[in-house]
Amino acid sequence: MRFGCELRGDPDTRIERVATLGNASPGSIAFLANPRYRAQLADTRASAVVLSQAAAEECRTAMLVSQNPYATYARIAAILHPLSAAKPGIDPSAAVAADARVDPTAQIGVFAAIGPEVSIGARSVVGPHCVLGAKVVIADDVRLVARVTLGEGVRIGARSVLHPGAVIGADGFGFAPDGGRWVKVPQLGSVRIGPDVEVGANTTVDCGAIEDTVIEEGVKLDNQIQIGHNVRIGAHTVIAGCTGISGSTTIGSRCMIGGMVGIAGHIRIADDVVITACSAVSHSITRPGVYSGTLPVEAARLWRRLVAHFKRGVSVGARLRALERAVGVPSAQDEDHD
Repeated sequence: MRFGCELRGDPDTRIERVATLGNASPGSIAFLANPRYRAQLADTRASAVVLSQAAAEECRTAMLVSQNPYATYARIAAILHPLSAAKPGIDPSAAVAADARVDPTAQIGVFAAIGPEVSIGARSVVGPHCVLGAKVVIADDVRLVARVTLGEGVRIGARSVLHPGAVIGADGFGFAPDGGRWVKVPQLGSVRIGPDVEVGANTTVDCGAIEDTVIEEGVKLDNQIQIGHNVRIGAHTVIAGCTGISGSTTIGSRCMIGGMVGIAGHIRIADDVVITACSAVSHSITRPGVYSGTLPVEAARLWRRLVAHFKRGVSVGARLRALERAVGVPSAQDEDHD
């Protein structure tokens, strides 16, 4: 089969759409990947289910047995519910610079603004109210859904998708202190986004101060993420919503970063790192693994007691180190500084 699955059941079963296990009806295909929904398998009305070998015995309908049910379902859903193809042409309300190069198969939507020396590739879609600054380059099959803003010199790789409100290439947060005031540092770089990248709604990627900010192949960014200037994100990393990444930080490939993570600037994160939600990353991570940096929520009274313990711990630690020095025993802090 095209998806590498094992078919069990009637090969003539007709499938027209996808659905959840609980809301499926005849003619639909569902999937089971999360064991929390396993109880719904026995009563599903789906005509077929994508599932793992471990759950196959509990399924009473036709099934596609897969080593990765979720990914297999995603590929099937993309076939059954494809994105609408580009409708070649430039809407009369769009403003397109005379020297912009727009492939004849591309679609330029209502009130889009295309700056000078822009290049737009084959079958790409520039949705309504998008703004493309000078010298932007968009490869083939790119989709700017709506109200996407691309700053000067931004490059977008093939098959990438940018959702409404994304701003790529705005000035980075660069200011030099001078006698109690701030002097703006010119932001001279741009942004390079690789192929097969997805950028969520209202996510921002700042241009580089001198060199470019870089988002490599296959990166997936959720909604409302802030990526500072000169950040580099490695291939196939995924980042959940409301995460903030400060400038000049490098994140490796195949990382998974949870929602509301804060990452300091000028640090490096290795390949294959997982950072759980709401963590604060203030130093480099040099080894793959799972990292957390916050305490879970507690009842307010307990939290206040914990805070009091933390504060007392500082003075207790200082007293302990003084006693260790008095008796000639090296403290753990002294050993850390060796």
